[in-house]
Amino acid sequence: MSKVYVTRKIPESGIEMLKVAGHDVVVSEKDGVLTRDELIAALKDNDPEAVLCLLTDAIDSTVFEAAPNAKIFANYAVGFNNINLEDAKARGVTITNTPGVLTDTVAEHAMTLICAVSKRVVEADRFIRDGKYEGWGPLLLLGVDLKGKTLGVLGAGRIGHRVSEIASKGFGMKVIYYDVKQNEDIEKAVDAGFRASVEEVLKEADVVTVHVPLLDSTKHLINAERLALMKSSAILVNTSRGPVIDEDALVSALRDRVIRGAALDVFEREPELAPGLSDLPNVIITPHTASATEETRGKMSEIAARNIISFLKGEEPQNKVEAA
Repeated sequence: MSKVYVTRKIPESGIEMLKVAGHDVVVSEKDGVLTRDELIAALKDNDPEAVLCLLTDAIDSTVFEAAPNAKIFANYAVGFNNINLEDAKARGVTITNTPGVLTDTVAEHAMTLICAVSKRVVEADRFIRDGKYEGWGPLLLLGVDLKGKTLGVLGAGRIGHRVSEIASKGFGMKVIYYDVKQNEDIEKAVDAGFRASVEEVLKEADVVTVHVPLLDSTKHLINAERLALMKSSAILVNTSRGPVIDEDALVSALRDRVIRGAALDVFEREPELAPGLSDLPNVIITPHTASATEETRGKMSEIAARNIISFLKGEEPQNKVEAA
């Protein structure tokens, strides 16, 4: 039997798998994110052989030192920018993630946000709730159609590909994309057009959806200069990582109507918002819930558990993440 420490309450299916496999599972009792000091103290107190951590946990050498017997940290997320992979490698700690499972869920959320901004759904809902609706009017809360418009995809991985399929086949949108390498699969699937730079996509697209990982090269990928390249009628959607967009620059662009609107599921200084963001009528904000469905969050729990079970049996976990 090995002890597994879980840094936050997650769907029970993965916890049950660990218990059935014979492991002693300890789940943080705190209703929320552990502070850094709390995480370190919990690891020292429990001395686990495995840790199931979350994207909200910053994992580095100090954290690894607090759990010297834990040789696997299974991240309950697709992304792993919360973990210092070089520190893990130096200490012989295996890192895993939960890829693939949330592709459709996040893509559906991204498309939901695109529709909601283009049709001004949240504005309309608030308009009625505020008692302003006095009857139908021909110019009341006019939105825009998506059919025939151009979707610009930044990052043509699994999620970007799926959003492209929904937009093209379901809404009749034209798709263009930028990625660090050309993707023949997305081109074949939806006749997507490759663009050699972010700037080309921003200039041409009516809707821009962001699906890149957070790297040094993608931090503030969307900044004031690039926002200025977009059409004044354009919509920007981000369901990837908050720091990919300069949030202060976005607030200014939305306030000054440099672009029509935006929708964000992630934030640069999460959970804090850039000053003024929540006051703007032309932005929709959701609390990092793009993957928040019962089905997907349950599967993420099970994948993270399975990675730990395999590792503790002496097997190579399926979703091992390697340092570059």
